[in-house]
Amino acid sequence: MKTMKEQFTISIYTENTIGILHRITTIFTRRHINIESITASESEVPDIHRYTIVVCQEDEKVRKVVKQIEKQIDVFKAFYHPNDEVVRQELALYKMPTQAFSNTREVEKIVRKHHARLLAVEPEFTIIEKTGYKTETQALFDELKAYGLLEFVRSGWISISKPMKEFQDYLKEVEEASKNK
Repeated sequence: MKTMKEQFTISIYTENTIGILHRITTIFTRRHINIESITASESEVPDIHRYTIVVCQEDEKVRKVVKQIEKQIDVFKAFYHPNDEVVRQELALYKMPTQAFSNTREVEKIVRKHHARLLAVEPEFTIIEKTGYKTETQALFDELKAYGLLEFVRSGWISISKPMKEFQDYLKEVEEASKNK
């Protein structure tokens, strides 16, 4: 019986060191796992960074890659969750010619319909922001394309897990264990 691939979000907490991202992505490459999305940012803990990586793979392969990531120097902890255990969003920016707004009210209607907002209005261009799922940011892209879309960029997922015990609790456990030694 063949196992089914599903989408997982992997959260990796690391020190902010040169080369750590390369070492982490190499693990995925060696295991022939494609990264669908990747973001890096500071975490809720000072001096600790978080990588959010989205993959579509079998549960067992994801479990193994997370264990291998945790063996890396400078990695504190890694967690993985299926889609139903995370709240996620992505951000998209759209650059449109400003005249597209003045020639017709259609672009303005499209922006409102998609619950997007204007970030910057310049004489030559207007920047629109949309947060949501990929299907939502793509739907806005598809509608704006007909009005002379100049530029488009979409971030990777950012996510927060629904399970309550995560990195903060893990750090407390490590601290307690080191005090009891």
